[in-house]
Amino acid sequence: MTEADWFVALPKVELHAHLNGSIRDSTLLELARDLGEKGIIVFSDVEPVILKDDRSLLEVFKLFDLIHILTTDHKTVTRITKEVVEDFAAENVVYLEIRTTPKTNNSKGMSKQSYMEAVLEGLKSVSTVAVVFSHGVNEKNPFNSDVINNPSSETQEKKIFVRLLLSIDRRETTEAAMETVKLALDMRHLGVVGIDLSGNPVIGKWDTFLPALEFAKTQGLSITLHCGEVPNPEEIHAMLDFQPRRIGHACCFGDGEWKKLKSLNIPVEICLTSNIKTNTISSLDIHHFADLYKWKHPLVICTDDFGVFSTTLSDEYNMASSAFGLTKRDMFELSRNAIDFIFADDGVKRELQEIFASTERKLGL
Repeated sequence: MTEADWFVALPKVELHAHLNGSIRDSTLLELARDLGEKGIIVFSDVEPVILKDDRSLLEVFKLFDLIHILTTDHKTVTRITKEVVEDFAAENVVYLEIRTTPKTNNSKGMSKQSYMEAVLEGLKSVSTVAVVFSHGVNEKNPFNSDVINNPSSETQEKKIFVRLLLSIDRRETTEAAMETVKLALDMRHLGVVGIDLSGNPVIGKWDTFLPALEFAKTQGLSITLHCGEVPNPEEIHAMLDFQPRRIGHACCFGDGEWKKLKSLNIPVEICLTSNIKTNTISSLDIHHFADLYKWKHPLVICTDDFGVFSTTLSDEYNMASSAFGLTKRDMFELSRNAIDFIFADDGVKRELQEIFASTERKLGL
């Protein structure tokens, strides 16, 4: 088994994956070409944006602006959800939290709720793997039955747990943020487990979103925050004071913020390729992963946007192992430890532990 094959075979937990950032390039090009033929966009203008490999943080958000134009109907949302889950399952991701901003598009009859219903249709339409995506109700067990899609008979043995995080975009108002939280509460029985705050980090003020986030927390929703993507000590301290269940990135922390983070023991979602390609961290040899790992701080390796950054979770684990001198045993334990930080219930955690235990010998550990 090659190094690359070993990291694919490793069971993995993905906790920081944006739906719209994880679309296949081939799908984006197809959608863009279709809109170009309809005269909605100029395909020759957007093709280089899609195909560009190295992107600054500003260019990443320009690409997201284009993706939002390309993914504004229910059929497309369903398609990309199906493809993203199948791509993660193909590299042996056994638990996946997908985060997405519920969108409205009046011209297509799309509301935030119908957008999320299209996401759920995507989960149901996955055919390559059994997708356990919510707790529903049936006659045999009306209180706690897993709802799964119906894969073909050849793929029923393989399973991926999927949960959903609804993202509040930093461009939104307090009222719009509250609407997203209320939608998350309405859809808890369908696999929605938490709220994410994301979007362009130089837009919006923390105080705008705080009322909705506090309400979400009081209602038992788990919270993860994009924190410290750009230098903003006041906001970083305020976010840490809020004590979310997890934070993402943490690239622009000062000594005081690191001390506070470690004292609070808040898990960090680490996205190596994303950080390097957006130049929020200049090189792997100074990446904060090394210090956090040394301190045994809770952390989990993630992709962020595997389509935008042309990576996979297997590649991210392989890169971390090589860059930081970690053994295969180290990487296995790092992946297994991520189970502790998921937003699903203890029953799912137990099943994931069993998956890791059964795979341990097969990986030669």
